[in-house]
Amino acid sequence: MAGVMQWLSVASRRSLVLSRTAEWNASGTLKTVPLLTRGAHVETSSARIEKLVPNEYDGPLVKTEVPGPKTKELIKELDAVNKNAATVQSFVDYDKCLGNYMVDVDGNRLLDTFAQISSIPIGYNHPAIIDVMKDPANLSLLVNRPALGVFPSGSFPSTLANVLLSVAPKGLSRVQTMMCGTCSNENAVKQALMWYRGKKRGGPPTQEELESCVIGKEPGCPPYTVLSFKGSFHGRTLGCLTLTHSKPIFRLDIPSMDWPYASFPRMKYPLEDFEAENRAEEDRCLKEVVEQMEKGLATGRDVAAMIIEPIQAEGGDNHASPYFFHQLQKICKQFGSVFIVDEVQTGCCTTGHFWAYESWNLPEAPDMVVFSKKMQAGGYYFKDEFAVDGPSRVFNTWMGDPPKLMLLGAVLDIIKRDNLITVARESGQVLLDGLKSLQDKYPDLLSRARGMGTFAAIDCKDPDTMGKVSRIVKNKGVFMGTCGTQSIRFRPSLVFQPHHVDIALDALDSTLADISVQ
Repeated sequence: MAGVMQWLSVASRRSLVLSRTAEWNASGTLKTVPLLTRGAHVETSSARIEKLVPNEYDGPLVKTEVPGPKTKELIKELDAVNKNAATVQSFVDYDKCLGNYMVDVDGNRLLDTFAQISSIPIGYNHPAIIDVMKDPANLSLLVNRPALGVFPSGSFPSTLANVLLSVAPKGLSRVQTMMCGTCSNENAVKQALMWYRGKKRGGPPTQEELESCVIGKEPGCPPYTVLSFKGSFHGRTLGCLTLTHSKPIFRLDIPSMDWPYASFPRMKYPLEDFEAENRAEEDRCLKEVVEQMEKGLATGRDVAAMIIEPIQAEGGDNHASPYFFHQLQKICKQFGSVFIVDEVQTGCCTTGHFWAYESWNLPEAPDMVVFSKKMQAGGYYFKDEFAVDGPSRVFNTWMGDPPKLMLLGAVLDIIKRDNLITVARESGQVLLDGLKSLQDKYPDLLSRARGMGTFAAIDCKDPDTMGKVSRIVKNKGVFMGTCGTQSIRFRPSLVFQPHHVDIALDALDSTLADISVQ
């Protein structure tokens, strides 16, 4: 089915008005579709909207069915080469992408509320990023990728201090760069295990430990464990898969270490309306955590560390209250375990806080905080006491990528200049209010609207409905992600403004209207 749609922009969502858009019906004739818009009025021009990315498009433009014919042909070509093209949703024309808009090879311009799996911080082709790449002074770092653990450039220490440590969680004075979120989690966990073993040993390793470790035996390889949570996702390397408990496709056929896990709370939303029920659920999960910790000590399989996401992402955007995380930190203190917070998805302002854990008001920072995605670089922050006790213990060839730190420096400048944390809070509130309105309008299709900043989600009634929503809304010019078994999730860039929220919610509204009459 071919289709053409051009959106009008809207100023804000304050009251109910109607806008209209056009699309082709199955018979090939033009029809108009009413869309619910919550703005005070409809703008036919975006002149009064202050765009955070210069010359950003005014709205989506759909020229073909999504995915279009060129994309489908390229999928066939790719699959012939690597037989792994089933996950490809669109082939993108990155030269034409701008701000919040992704343009595919078929010329379809989509409002991207997923931002490359939450990894685009200030939109596509932002001038500040382009300037970094065009600067001749940066050329040598762009073309020579150093083995950072052995041959870093002379500017590397100051770059770490001026860029990464400038946004370090308070109380975490050390940082280790890595390649991506998965290897950052992997090495943070390894470093935690090294620290725990060193603390228990109380001195240098014995000769027996040195000889037994190379064949994977005790005492060189102690039976210590790391506790994670049901619904978690921490990456797809072998170690991180042991800590991942969300979708079967991630772990099927892969051997796993026998490490403990506990339940993550399944809350009722909005959280403030169900405080008693939610507190009981969190206490149930905390009891499981303590039981696992005690069992580990009793069997000689100490839980050396605990790793947790502030909001479970792949597992279905599951939230918990600050109380839950306060108690987890206390439990780790009680058992002498390392408290690791995985902020790969939630870090860098998307929740309306630079680090999501800041909203918990902990008495002190977590022991380690892992980052990647919107931070461009990967790595983890940690307290002084968790530093490794010897060379090459945390090591790979690259251990990060200096050009990514250059890009992050530009991103942080724009975050500060344009006050993007406030933008995330304001757009997030508009988004959550709109999702709640749609939930009220379509109670048979939607439930459990939830969010923190623009890190938001809403449940469809079943997995089939989730799939329909994702497919149909894409053909209305908006790309939305999914997670868990039946959730639509939002992970826009930090330049996602209220008028972008309007466009996304209008498309979602129209999509639900289509589904409700099927």
